[in-house]
Amino acid sequence: MIFHSRALLCAAAAVLVAVGVQAEAASRSPVSGRNGIVVSADSLASAAGVEMLRKGGNAVDAAVAVGFVLAVTYPEAGNLGGGGFMMIRMSGGESTMIDFREKAPAAATRGMYLDALGRPVREKSLLGPIASGVPGTVDGLLTALNEYGSLSKEEVIRPALTAAESGFPVTEHLARLLAEDSQRFALFPSTMKAFTRDGRQYRWGDTLRQPDLASTLRAIMERGDEGFYAGDVAARIVAEMKRDGGIITADDLRAYASVERDPLLGSYRGYEILTAAPPSSGGILLLQILNSMERFDIRRLGWNSSRTVHVFASACQRAFADRAAWLGDPDFVHVPAEGLISKEYALSRLADFDSSRALGSGAVSAGSPAGEGNETTHFCAADRFGNVVSVTYTLNGLFGCKAVVDGAGFFLNNEMDDFSARPGALNLFSLPGGVRNEIEPGKRMLSSMAPTIVIRNNRPLLVLGARGGSRIPTSVAQVISNVVDFGMNVQEAVDAPRVHHQWIPDTLLFEKRALQLDVQRNLETMGYVLQEVEATAHVEALMIESDRGWMLGAPDPRENGFAIGY
Repeated sequence: MIFHSRALLCAAAAVLVAVGVQAEAASRSPVSGRNGIVVSADSLASAAGVEMLRKGGNAVDAAVAVGFVLAVTYPEAGNLGGGGFMMIRMSGGESTMIDFREKAPAAATRGMYLDALGRPVREKSLLGPIASGVPGTVDGLLTALNEYGSLSKEEVIRPALTAAESGFPVTEHLARLLAEDSQRFALFPSTMKAFTRDGRQYRWGDTLRQPDLASTLRAIMERGDEGFYAGDVAARIVAEMKRDGGIITADDLRAYASVERDPLLGSYRGYEILTAAPPSSGGILLLQILNSMERFDIRRLGWNSSRTVHVFASACQRAFADRAAWLGDPDFVHVPAEGLISKEYALSRLADFDSSRALGSGAVSAGSPAGEGNETTHFCAADRFGNVVSVTYTLNGLFGCKAVVDGAGFFLNNEMDDFSARPGALNLFSLPGGVRNEIEPGKRMLSSMAPTIVIRNNRPLLVLGARGGSRIPTSVAQVISNVVDFGMNVQEAVDAPRVHHQWIPDTLLFEKRALQLDVQRNLETMGYVLQEVEATAHVEALMIESDRGWMLGAPDPRENGFAIGY
């Protein structure tokens, strides 16, 4: 077993490199394996995934095990009470996307987060059970296992159950996040019970045991979906709703079902891109950005030069403007996906591109296609059979709505904030919403998740995705460009500093060392408003070198991600 220790990852966090660019820092190598590899945000979760591969399981088995363990060891984003998307490509070339995005409860209404004057009440869509959509994670993971896995649910859930019962050492990262949210946790006795020791905050190195969560996991292990969406666990969810003002009912839980959808298929400079379809906006944003970048010789312009960043930011502005106008749940509204991701449409969107100046957000509007949230976590797996899986799932905000289901031990999401409270209102990630994403009973809220698989010569090359709300698709696009345009290895591509623009707000974000001082001045002269941030998004990725027989894992140092290969 070959892996990066946490200490090594922390030490490497400042190493930001770029091949083909004038970079002075030395690169760190990706984690390697010949028979399989798993990359996630947590060491115990990645180890559980590799355990499934060692048992003879496939990448789907590994991914499902990772998802359940993250619900225990990574409670700020790993979850049973949230939802997400799983991209699967099997060895024979068939692919699918399992959509286990949360849904609005039957009692949800368009104006439920507005005050008497029609103004959005931000806290209402973010805090407490009223902010929660019907969870989809458990059904999604079990659907993937039943349809595409090879091991039993008992085998893949066992590592998560063990971690919940026996406990695990609290990391410095988790201790800090628990402390930062302590005031909001105090609003919910069930959260204080689950994530404090009689009111005392957990500290770095303490052992966190979660017996209530273990009970929930045992119920799922024994009864499958029925162990979560019916029986004692479901009754506890409904009781939590009644206690703190939520609206999810037993009928909502019984009615939940994940959906299999065809992934979106695009291309970038001859590489096929398999990515998330609506109700995620992430895949459409990713393909729109790449289609626009493809019109330029990015390699000649130079990595993160002022001209390259200008091209990238301009592509992002137009894609995010289209997001607000055109995207929503395809089961409720028409989404012109094929038109939005066409090469011809990308060319038309660049008709007003000026190489010497930026267009302000007010000057960028949605186009007319022809034809028709920061606390998420991403993980990916590859096996020796040729199957690959890319998964992004979420609670939306850190620790979701902050409320733990009493006696069941897991956080509820606050994904209702990803709907449009009213057209034009901004959500947690400052994304404006449109009428297509307004709240309706049973509707899935729009997402920015972008689990992605890049294919070369009909074989998977890259498997990647990110956490970071609206910054997910822009980060995934940059990692792909780093590999395709600049010849970086997968670890260098993930480590390299990134930028982000999302139309509104009219600000170009950049990580430390992403932009040289002269590039910053050039961009400001063009009209950009710049803001330095600690991180844009956190990408977990793997690369498959089919010709050499190696699988390479690239954890993101921004979150001390963890890759294990064997």
